[in-house]
Amino acid sequence: LVGTPYRDGGADPAGFDCSGFVQYVFGRHGWRVPRTVSEQFQAGSPVAPGEVRAGDLLFFATLGSGPTHVAIALANHRFVHAPSGRGQVRVERLEGRYWPPRFLGARRLDNGS
Repeated sequence: LVGTPYRDGGADPAGFDCSGFVQYVFGRHGWRVPRTVSEQFQAGSPVAPGEVRAGDLLFFATLGSGPTHVAIALANHRFVHAPSGRGQVRVERLEGRYWPPRFLGARRLDNGS
């Protein structure tokens, strides 16, 4: 799905927003996931930063102080997400200047979330 365009409110391969992307990816594997970033932030269990593993959800405050962006953790401090900036699903590193100061926490879903 890397390269799929960003679409506000999008939740399918025609275009994704961040939470729609998460819901779609997990749904393809039979997992029920809430639709919005704030609902996803309440799902599952919190994960300590040093315990994050591939498949965990990463939350960021990109517009204000609460969770406004979600991504899926990958290995080696990378994540996949559907950001509105540059407008497409892409893989990035959880390092550098932009993401670390905006990181709010991680959650691990269970199949009943």
